[in-house]
Amino acid sequence: MILQIEDDNRVRTCTLNRPDALNAFNEALYDATAEALLAAAEDPGVAVVLLTGAGRAFSAGTDLIEMQARINDPQFTAGKYGFTGLVEALADFPKPLICAVNGIGLGIGATILGYADLVFMSATARLKCPFTSLGVAPEAASSYLLPQLIGRQNAAWLLMSSEWVDANEALRMGLVWKVCEPQALLDEAGRHAEVLASRPISSLEAVKATMVAPMREEVAAATARENALFAELMGAQANAEALAEFTGRRRGS
Repeated sequence: MILQIEDDNRVRTCTLNRPDALNAFNEALYDATAEALLAAAEDPGVAVVLLTGAGRAFSAGTDLIEMQARINDPQFTAGKYGFTGLVEALADFPKPLICAVNGIGLGIGATILGYADLVFMSATARLKCPFTSLGVAPEAASSYLLPQLIGRQNAAWLLMSSEWVDANEALRMGLVWKVCEPQALLDEAGRHAEVLASRPISSLEAVKATMVAPMREEVAAATARENALFAELMGAQANAEALAEFTGRRRGS
């Protein structure tokens, strides 16, 4: 199963489960994750969603092999929700969302943290926003959410450098709330999730709604700007060369 779902004490744990691909998001995983968020939002038995990854990665971001296929294959079939649908589901999710970053988080595996209410990170995990190394624009309203969350300069480095950020640096920036030893990560995240899940869902939703209300229009506007620039840059020379290098199909190689 590409997304494992388990319920316990009103906490729904969703585990990205493409470990051989470092939990990179293909269309199927985008669809499954969006559907899981939409279902959890409507389920009266779910108070909190905890998102983590199977194996040694949280998520390696968008599947770059599939991204290249999207550019080059006229027969490419998009998913029902895709990347855009997942971002919309994250932006609209009315209940607490906790991320437990168990390993590397690349691209959407890092920018998704802008939508989390609490983030726990393994001491051995690392994060990277590789947009400039791929010749593309930011995504998932990260150009707005990250400066709000971690400040202009921290966000500028994260979004512009395409460099890794380790757990201690992510904690210093304010990108994550707590850093845990790897073996304690899920227990610690789960313990805090159960505290929240013990509260009335209506009250949890009220708190979250009032916190995110001032940002809704800005998130939507940032998403539109990013999508337009991403569409312009995807498939352009810098992006095409980066994808060809990644997939090992550069001409003459």
